[in-house]
Amino acid sequence: MSPLVPTTNQLRRVGKPIVFLAMLVPAVWLVWNWWLAFQYQPNGLGFNPQEASNRFTGDWALRFLLLSLAVTPFSTLVGSAKPVLFRRMIGLYAFFYVCLHITSYVWLDMLFDWMELWADVMKRIYITIGFAAFLLLVPVAVTSTKGWVKRLGARRWQRLHKAVYVIGLLAVVHFIMMRKGFQIEPLVYASILAVLLAFRWRKLMPARWLARA
Repeated sequence: MSPLVPTTNQLRRVGKPIVFLAMLVPAVWLVWNWWLAFQYQPNGLGFNPQEASNRFTGDWALRFLLLSLAVTPFSTLVGSAKPVLFRRMIGLYAFFYVCLHITSYVWLDMLFDWMELWADVMKRIYITIGFAAFLLLVPVAVTSTKGWVKRLGARRWQRLHKAVYVIGLLAVVHFIMMRKGFQIEPLVYASILAVLLAFRWRKLMPARWLARA
């Protein structure tokens, strides 16, 4: 093996901590800028920190979710299983930023007014879709450990975790509906998801079906 290519043990010992800290950077940036906002100092959240916080956490949740879906296709393209070592961590970080996104909305926008929150979920369809994605993501995140693979059995565990594709679709629809008017960024995320879903479809289809395509 080339000395420039890290081994699996090196990726576990060194690569994982580096990736862990790198994915924590957006959260640290957010906390730092909220601290500046409370100190009435210039910060990156602008004149409407509540809305900026909601969008920032939602954007990073979607990015990490799509990144977690891209790990397997990337692993196939490079012909190595090593990228899969980071898939669970990336997926859990996606869940972490989703939780921050939900907390930001419930706390800063709704002020923990549960009746108003329920009315908002029922009234605005893109929020309904967002909450549906969150509820589907909870059991996927909870059962991400090896212990849950043993409890559920590999087949049932895999079937449950295929929900991430539905979650990804709901998340992208939520993002598109939230961004009013024509914007490039939602189209970029939608295109990335379309490519990932196409890869998944080709992987699942029998070879004889693909031959006819």
